[in-house]
Amino acid sequence: MGEKSKKIAVLVPCYNEGLTIASVIRDFKNVIPEADIYVYDNNSSDDTYEIAKREGAIVRREYKQGKGNVVRSMFRDIDADCYIMVDGDDTYPAKDAYEVAKLILDGRADMSIGDRLSSTYFTENKRPFHNTGNKLVRTLINRIFKSDIKDIMTGCRAFNKRFVKSFPVLSKGFEIETEMSIHALDKGFLIKEVPIAYRDRPDGSESKLNTFSDGYKVLKTILKLYKDYKPLSFFGRISAVLFLVGLLLFIPVLLEYFKTGLVMRFPTLIVSMGIITSSLVMLACALILDTAKKYVNQFYEISLNILSEKEKNDER
Repeated sequence: MGEKSKKIAVLVPCYNEGLTIASVIRDFKNVIPEADIYVYDNNSSDDTYEIAKREGAIVRREYKQGKGNVVRSMFRDIDADCYIMVDGDDTYPAKDAYEVAKLILDGRADMSIGDRLSSTYFTENKRPFHNTGNKLVRTLINRIFKSDIKDIMTGCRAFNKRFVKSFPVLSKGFEIETEMSIHALDKGFLIKEVPIAYRDRPDGSESKLNTFSDGYKVLKTILKLYKDYKPLSFFGRISAVLFLVGLLLFIPVLLEYFKTGLVMRFPTLIVSMGIITSSLVMLACALILDTAKKYVNQFYEISLNILSEKEKNDER
């Protein structure tokens, strides 16, 4: 199958992007005229829906608020060979997004990422706390999952059909990008990155993100996914900390017993034993959940095999 015969879908989740959505649609029509452009309006109070419709996009509504809810509907509803996802704020040039998508079209990646942070993001973005947050999230995920992704939270990505149809969307809000990255790392999908240009929003267009509340949600998501995807590491670390604290409390009591033959600090002894017992329980939980996670991974691989067979049958 040649590149031109592959079906490309451009996915644009939108909330109050009336100022920029026309430019986004025209940009993609010029660069990828064969692509279907889908705009999902997420309860906008401006004229985003009407403008997108007028510009010839396929426009649908998503009434559950939050980018994660929009992406869930997009992934369920749309059938394509290559999916390009960009924000509707006109911060990602279509020509760069197409370069990201070429990795999918050529079969060189399951998810390709438009890397803003290696190009113009830190000079174009005027919100310093956002810059700090991007660096923090990138460092945390790369250390936890032993990876080297340069831009975890970019809104410019491309996916193949296998990734889209097997990705369980759990996040409701904009933490969806973090969830995608962690899921791809955990499930062994082939990830590639392409440096892309980033331009700040035009005057009059405002970001929907709240630096601190949304930053907290992202960190909470990382912690939750760390627990879900790496239970042995997560609970094992907690177990080790509890055991160390319990041991530090117990050692003085034990030394005192060797010296005097008496246990003078029963409350300390009881607390230390309680903490050490909690540590052992936590370790047991870690081992049980790690075993359960391995079974989940096995079933996931089986589902991917079934999906691959279905794709082959559809191509015949």
